[in-house]
Amino acid sequence: MRPSLRLLPLSLCIALALPAHAKDDDDENWGLCPVVDALPGFDEPAPPPSSGTPETRAQQPTDIEGDQLQDLENANTLVQGNVSLNRGDQSLHTDKLTFNRETGDYTAEGSVKYQDAGMRVLAERATGNQDKDTHRIEDLKYQLTRRRGNGGAEAIEMHGSEGALIGSTYSTCDPGQRAWELRARRIDINTEEGMGVARNATLRIGKVPVLHVPWLMFPIDERRRTGLLYPSISMSGRNGFDWRQPIYLNLAPNYDATLYPRYMSKRGFALGGDFRWLYHGGSGEVSGNYMPHDNLPEDEPSRYLNDLNGNPIPDATLPNDRGSLQVKVNHRLDKTWFARANLGWVSDTHYFEDFNNSLYGLSSSRITSTAGLYGQGRWWDAALMAEHHQLADYTLSERSLPFDRLPRAYLHWAQPFGNWLEAGLDTELVHFEHDDISQAGADRDVPGGSRFDFKPYVSLPLEGSSWFLRPKLAWRYTGYQLDGTPEERANEFASRYNTALTPALIERFRDDRPTRSVPISSIDTGLFFDRETTIRGDRYLNTLEPRLYYLHVPYENQDGIPVFDSAPLTFSWGQLFRDNRYSGADRQADANQLTAAITTRFIGADDGRERLSVSLGQIKYFDESRVIIQGEAPVQQGKSAWVAETMVAPSDRWNISAAYQWDPKYRGTNLASLRARYLIGDQGVVNIGYRYRRNALTRNDLFKQADFSFLYPINPNWSVVGRYYYSLLDHKPLEQLAGVQWESCCLAVRVMGRRYLRNRTGELNNSLQVEFELKGLGSAGQDTRRILRRAILGYDRDDLYLVPPTSVDRTDTDLVPDPIP
Repeated sequence: MRPSLRLLPLSLCIALALPAHAKDDDDENWGLCPVVDALPGFDEPAPPPSSGTPETRAQQPTDIEGDQLQDLENANTLVQGNVSLNRGDQSLHTDKLTFNRETGDYTAEGSVKYQDAGMRVLAERATGNQDKDTHRIEDLKYQLTRRRGNGGAEAIEMHGSEGALIGSTYSTCDPGQRAWELRARRIDINTEEGMGVARNATLRIGKVPVLHVPWLMFPIDERRRTGLLYPSISMSGRNGFDWRQPIYLNLAPNYDATLYPRYMSKRGFALGGDFRWLYHGGSGEVSGNYMPHDNLPEDEPSRYLNDLNGNPIPDATLPNDRGSLQVKVNHRLDKTWFARANLGWVSDTHYFEDFNNSLYGLSSSRITSTAGLYGQGRWWDAALMAEHHQLADYTLSERSLPFDRLPRAYLHWAQPFGNWLEAGLDTELVHFEHDDISQAGADRDVPGGSRFDFKPYVSLPLEGSSWFLRPKLAWRYTGYQLDGTPEERANEFASRYNTALTPALIERFRDDRPTRSVPISSIDTGLFFDRETTIRGDRYLNTLEPRLYYLHVPYENQDGIPVFDSAPLTFSWGQLFRDNRYSGADRQADANQLTAAITTRFIGADDGRERLSVSLGQIKYFDESRVIIQGEAPVQQGKSAWVAETMVAPSDRWNISAAYQWDPKYRGTNLASLRARYLIGDQGVVNIGYRYRRNALTRNDLFKQADFSFLYPINPNWSVVGRYYYSLLDHKPLEQLAGVQWESCCLAVRVMGRRYLRNRTGELNNSLQVEFELKGLGSAGQDTRRILRRAILGYDRDDLYLVPPTSVDRTDTDLVPDPIP
């Protein structure tokens, strides 16, 4: 039968009232939770999602079924015995349902069960009036199904779009193990406004109340609203008591803002904020931080007024007004072209050091701002852009900054013609500028200039199933229009490389329109051998891949060309097969050399995984390379360092990689690195790393570091974490970390002691960090999980195959004031 009766609106606000505070739980680990329903006894299957959605319920009819239907006196109808009401994705079951056809009154009694696509409800009694849209549900329990969460209420009262929960509770814990629970004496709901007001709300950990809120307004749906977000509270030796209170401003459907007022007891007040916008063609974000008066420089004046040797810095002052600004904008013009800007600014060179809490913030020495127009097609990509650099490291001088490129235009084109011919072009037009440099109390001009680089090439990619032969012929022309006088250009060279300013040096830079034109020819060839083999019963595909690469570039004198953006590339495996050992276009190395290399691999026949790879290569220099950058060791005739790389994965839990460079000329090691990882169970990991590099010219050690980190699960609930990152060259730690974690189905506690580099002078900071995480609700304390993910590769299994960052872009979240909101 299908009478005119709407389904009881039991899901009006239960699922959204208390859980409305909860954070998105997509990243939560619910693996420790019991695989049982919080509300047992629902034998009836849930309605399929295809049967309807909350948005279409009002247009769908309600079907009523029951064992008996009886018309009573006074226009009452009684349905009893396996009563079932279904509408779209909603389903209600009860033992007895009575409703009045004239007044609209109804009563549902006896094991009232309700479920839809988002929740389940079990209640003892429901009464109300369909015509007046008033309802009361008594003694109920609920379980969310789209997200984890359950609870109960003494009663729910509803009148149209307004309602109230009386004596309600919410938790993501199992009902039999209530590690935490949120209770409220009364919650008033308005579904039209999408808001709720909780009165006398209490958060309990176990049976102990830890937080009481007399009055709290919160949203009950996905609509964005202006209001307070969760605050961030911490204690540290540098900042003291640290409170940050985010304030969200819902300005329009396509743009919003968030303010971050902050109080640090040892430093003062600060205000941060970000503004975001979104439109059909793109998006953008502006964020920044401003501190009108920072007490930190006054407490440690020597760090700002003296250099690293303790000598006073001329004209140095303590920073007072401090701040940062970041702008990111993207705009899509069409399918090929788009515009992008990424701009940044900080008030002083100590900013990153004073407003970060990790090693990665200290590694950022400059801010690079870019803006431009970019395009990409099937065979080409191009751009017209500008690039500016700002110094952000007080231990360096303005001279260390790269030249600004204002503007820069480039085009890369590579297209095959048939199966045996490929043609391409790399070209660039750029103008270089540099801010004046203070020297001896006066500003000194740094002459820049314009550069045009043009490099067409043709290649014959001859390939077969077991071989390849790729001859390539290129021609590189580079022309300059230099600024300044020969004296100024020679003086800049002498100052940068600490050499004497002589008449010969001035004559060297006499030409303000130098050019360079050289042909570049190369042949890259290799073979692929493979065989099937069995090791200890496992089948593998074993490959042997010899490779030869010959490069010839004639010598052309380039001493009169300034160095704007070129530098020697780090010698590595990839460098064995490049046609230039410099970055940028200011230097094109001459070469007459042959690279011989070989690689062997063992690939699992069953799963296709590479279990072992070993590569070995070396360059044979037939002639001495005469093109160098000042201060660089020339490449002499003979052999380069041996380059060896290996990776072995004996099982799915082990992964070991290593690189090694041995120089036969000095009979010594230039580079050695090792990284080993072992996975423990489903969560644990152990990492061991070693890194060493030597300067190939001076033979001095550049760095020698050891790194050990781990996450060791003692049992499903308890685990310990740690890291020991040590500089063997400086004989001091870079970061030390030790902590313990306890985690249950719905609650996690992390306690961590940490010692890390505080500033570039090598001072260490000690901190004790505690975080309580109520899964599905929020957390209190510092974001220890973010710190642990940085320190322990594989702390989250999704990060296993990420390469640890060696440098940080200025937009990295570590570079905003800690703690991160």
